[in-house]
Amino acid sequence: MNILVTGGTGYIGSLTSLRLLEAGHRPVLLDNLCNSHPAVLDRIATLGGSRPQFVQGDVRDRALLERVLAEAQIDAVIHFAALKAVGESVAQPLAYYDNNVNGTLALLHAMQTVGVRNLVFSSSATVYGAAEQMPLYEDAPLSATNPYGQSKLMVEHMLADLAVADPRWSLTALRYFNPVGAHPSGLMGEHPQGVPNNLMPYIAQVAVGQRASLRVFGNTYPTPDGTGVRDFIHVMDLADGHLAALQHGVGRPGLHVFNLGSGQGHSVLEVLAAFGQACGKNLPFDIVPPRPGDVASSWADPRRAREMLGWHTTRSLADMCADTWRWQSTHPQGYSV
Repeated sequence: MNILVTGGTGYIGSLTSLRLLEAGHRPVLLDNLCNSHPAVLDRIATLGGSRPQFVQGDVRDRALLERVLAEAQIDAVIHFAALKAVGESVAQPLAYYDNNVNGTLALLHAMQTVGVRNLVFSSSATVYGAAEQMPLYEDAPLSATNPYGQSKLMVEHMLADLAVADPRWSLTALRYFNPVGAHPSGLMGEHPQGVPNNLMPYIAQVAVGQRASLRVFGNTYPTPDGTGVRDFIHVMDLADGHLAALQHGVGRPGLHVFNLGSGQGHSVLEVLAAFGQACGKNLPFDIVPPRPGDVASSWADPRRAREMLGWHTTRSLADMCADTWRWQSTHPQGYSV
C-alpha cells in the first residue's frame, strides 16, 4: 500500500516508516522538521534499501495534504505529527491545541475530500489521566491532566464521532506507554531537541557525559524501591505495533483502540541500573521532590492488542538500554553530525 506518514522523520515515525518499507509498503513521509532532522532519510535508505518520498510541509496545510494524498494515490495514513512535551504543553497550550487538534482536523478534512478513509492515529496513555487502578485497559475512564493529554483525548473524541457519522471510515487509535530504545544497528534513534523530557534519553545523555546526573523525582512512592514505575516499550516493538494495526484496520470500519505497552512496569532506579549495565558504569543521580500530578505506577493491559492484532512486545529492558546506548554513544549529537 501507499502510506502517508505524518511526522515521518520523527523518532517513532521514522522507525515505523522503515518497518513499512521492509514489509513491502511505500511510505510517503510528511514533516515540517520542527522536531526532527532530514538526515534520518539517508538512514532509512541505508537500512531499508530505498529512500522514501519526503514532503516538507505542515500537517495543518490542508491544500498540501489533499495534493499529496491524491498525487501519491495514498491508501492509508499513519498520523504521528504532534507536539509531545507535557511541560511545554502547560506553558504553551494554544500551540498544542493548534498543532495537535487543528492538524488532525485538517488531515481528516483532506482525507475525506480525497476519499482516503483508513487512519492509524498516534495517541497516548496520557488519555487515562491520573488513574490509580492498574493495569490500564482500553475501557478505563478517560481524562487528562495537561494540554498535551487533552489534545490527544480531543482527537480520540473526534475519531469516535466520525466513526459513528460515516461507517466507511476505518480509524485506529494506538495508546502508547513509554517508547524508548533505538534501531539495533545504532544508526537510528531518538534525537530530542534541548533538554530531554523523558527518562531514557536523559539517562543516555548522563551516560555520554552531556549531563551531570539524573534527577529522580521522588523516592517515597508505594513501589518496591520508592521511585515511580512505568511501562516501557521498545520503539521497534512499537513500530511493529503500527504495522499490525495497519494490517488489521484497513477495510475494517469503525473505531479500534489498542494499548501498546509491555504489560509490566519498571521503576526509575531499575531503569537506571539497567542502563548502567549497558554502558558499563554506575550513573549518578539525585533525589529531588516529586512533581505535582505524577502517579506512583502506570502500566498497560495489552491483551486486546495480543488477541486482535497478534502483536506483543518481544524486546526486554536490557535490549532497550543496550540499543539506546549503542545509538547515543555513536551519535552523541543525534543526527546533527
